[in-house]
Amino acid sequence: MIAVKQQLLAALAAEVDKRLPGAGGKAVFETPKAAAHGDLASNMAMQLAKPLKANPRQLAEDLKASLMAQPAYQQWVQAIEIAGPGFINFRLKPEARQQVVGEILRAGNRFGSKSPNGQKMLVEFVSANPTGPLHVGHGRQAALGDAICNLFETQGWAVSREFYYNDAGVQIDNLASSTQARARGLAPGDAQWPEAAYNGDYIADIAADFRAGKTVTADDREVRASGDIEDVQAIREFAVAYLRREQDLDLKAFAVRFDHFYLESSLYTSGRVEAAVQRLQQAGKTYEHEGALWLRSSDYGDDKDRVMRKSDGSYTYFVPDVAYHLAKWERGYTRAINIQGMDHHGTIARVRAGLQAAGMGVAEGYPDYVLHTMVRVMRAGQEVKISKRSGSYVTLRDLIEWTSKDAVRFFLLSRKPDTEYVFDIDLALAKNNENPVYYVQYAHARICSVLASWGGDAQELAQCDLTALDSAPAQALLLKLSDYPDMLMHAAHGFAPHDVAFYLRELAACYHSYYDAERILVDDEAIRRARLALVAATAQVLHNGLALLGVSAPSKM
Repeated sequence: MIAVKQQLLAALAAEVDKRLPGAGGKAVFETPKAAAHGDLASNMAMQLAKPLKANPRQLAEDLKASLMAQPAYQQWVQAIEIAGPGFINFRLKPEARQQVVGEILRAGNRFGSKSPNGQKMLVEFVSANPTGPLHVGHGRQAALGDAICNLFETQGWAVSREFYYNDAGVQIDNLASSTQARARGLAPGDAQWPEAAYNGDYIADIAADFRAGKTVTADDREVRASGDIEDVQAIREFAVAYLRREQDLDLKAFAVRFDHFYLESSLYTSGRVEAAVQRLQQAGKTYEHEGALWLRSSDYGDDKDRVMRKSDGSYTYFVPDVAYHLAKWERGYTRAINIQGMDHHGTIARVRAGLQAAGMGVAEGYPDYVLHTMVRVMRAGQEVKISKRSGSYVTLRDLIEWTSKDAVRFFLLSRKPDTEYVFDIDLALAKNNENPVYYVQYAHARICSVLASWGGDAQELAQCDLTALDSAPAQALLLKLSDYPDMLMHAAHGFAPHDVAFYLRELAACYHSYYDAERILVDDEAIRRARLALVAATAQVLHNGLALLGVSAPSKM
């Protein structure tokens, strides 16, 4: 049906161009909100009415007559109906809807994906300070980032995943002093315990391994502990490496990978921060006031100018962010997406202002931001707030161990990023239809069971006669399958992996309804093969959508 829609859209665009040259490129099909209105819809008559100074309903009738004379519409369209002020609704013939089954079975894992577009983008996500275990907020960010990367890959982008390590600043000093205090035998609550120290048990583990002279290996470094508890720099290097390794293990358990790791400290050691400041000064976008250096960020939409360099000579925290994003641009990433917590909202305007002021041709609105809220965790009706491992928050590893990687992934992607989310551990463990990930995975496993009972090769079904798929439940399932490619396109455009989760639940419901309405392994071979082809295509789309979310598609449950 994807090819059918392309043929029909091309014919519609051509007719629109005849009436208003150049307008055909705006022609699109929408899915009617009510199935009773048809399979496809277009509002092109209403869009043409104003520039053509014509009645939109009359234009719709004119388009209807012209379209029904086109070979593609004669072959695939059963009826065209005009509704309201000029909506055009299209009802497809059953054989048009049936085309999607062969398209899915032939494309397999690539169904819904477009060819490479020659463009590359960088997606930065998680980017946690190496000062403790990853918490559930990092987990939401990891799931979002990975799924958004997968979405853009389906649209033909060459996507790189990057983790930005904030390995410089006060928080790293606090990590070192916390570890040193533990190494000296102090504990939270003791009189000499540092006020800003990290209190989790993991600090005691780092201190013990440091005193024992152990070696830790992270993704880009290997550090052997000296055991000298008076050497704060050695403690700092060991603790950072230790926690980088721990975070790598957390991400591995969550099946999240990164192509690059970028160190905040490298922005200083490489001179990028100083270079960015000098560039802004040379461009005339800064000024001195009360001993501080200010950026004229209000010239670029910020609500006020911002301090870049304080009177003590230190830089404010958005300055290295500007340097970092200039580096992204210089590396050839003309599209960049940052996935961060809501607490970063205030930095967006000033970072973008700095990039515009630098005069390097950075596109306005660069980079894109996806901001997410934190996650509350509930168990047995009570909020869970503290983990012994972290000392103050529930860790990502806790959540995975309490439930599963699949449940955490699906649940954290089931709502818009900027909405509050409550993770219900009891629901994630439930094996019933109330558990959304179980419901979707069960649909896939149910199909696999049917295919196993049949015993044939699903690829054999790609060319079979699908005429028998003419019932209302079968036609509804076919239409839902055909929505998948457009859903992916819109989800990528809107940074909305939750759309995939919603779609999968709807597809699973559609399949369960079909399964309850029609027996698949009937005696009539033509009917049996047609129905097997339909459910095999459904299993493939369920598999593809779950894989995009980083969730497994089990064959048995």
